[in-house]
Amino acid sequence: MTPSPTPLGITGSTGHLGGRIARRLADRGVGQRLLVRDPSRAPELPDTTVARADFSDAEAVAAALTGIDTVLMVSVTEGLDRLAQHRSFVDAAAKAGVRHLVYISFYGAAPDATFTLARDHYDTEQHIRASGMAWTFLRDNLYADLLPWLAGVDGVIRGPAGDGRAATVAQDDIADAAVAVLLDPAAHAGQVYSLTGPESLTLDEVAATIAAATGRQISYHRETVPEAYESRAGYNAPDWQLDAWVSTYTAIASGELAGVTDDVERLTGHPATTLAEVLSRT
Repeated sequence: MTPSPTPLGITGSTGHLGGRIARRLADRGVGQRLLVRDPSRAPELPDTTVARADFSDAEAVAAALTGIDTVLMVSVTEGLDRLAQHRSFVDAAAKAGVRHLVYISFYGAAPDATFTLARDHYDTEQHIRASGMAWTFLRDNLYADLLPWLAGVDGVIRGPAGDGRAATVAQDDIADAAVAVLLDPAAHAGQVYSLTGPESLTLDEVAATIAAATGRQISYHRETVPEAYESRAGYNAPDWQLDAWVSTYTAIASGELAGVTDDVERLTGHPATTLAEVLSRT
């Protein structure tokens, strides 16, 4: 396996997942060009250059990606214009001559997915497919690392997930999988990988695992959908955000996030990490 002779284009390096990927690539001696909105927040890594390029600034993106063959595209922050920003970035990458786009998508991305934001990921995938570039999609399940944050200050996880299950995945595993693809992109062209943990847990089991790891009293309360909207009304969030929050739980209830795959192990060579193992490392 030989790293690309040209730098890899990396987005999202100021975030938790993109930062993990950028650091792993640097540790392997891979040259990178980091596309960021705020260069002062970019990680300082060897053999790396930094370019200011907002996804919606097509001219800046095209300039930053000129001479780059392979690009990691980490989705931008959730918002009403997220899909428009994604389309702008994809078009600019194609214009710049990028050959291969590796996109961090979401598990079960589909036009009729219960989780509303998974629909945006599907639309982005379709735009990438139509771009003429080679592509690889990494469809991540819910992040295991973030599950403790589902509990309120009272230690209760509230949501309309019923007895549904989710095969949540560790961000470190996603990063390892992404690096494997980026180091040999041609071997993964046209592939869709669904990245999950090794187990599918109910929220009761998630609560018990968090409690065992932290020593806190954690429990899961089954809300109805109307109760879920009502309990979140105090955040004064826009409707699309409320829909995203609630549909995270209804997607679990529907079984759409329950399937376990071996894609992490196939890509990385190591077993996927359990939730208990993730929590033991934090």
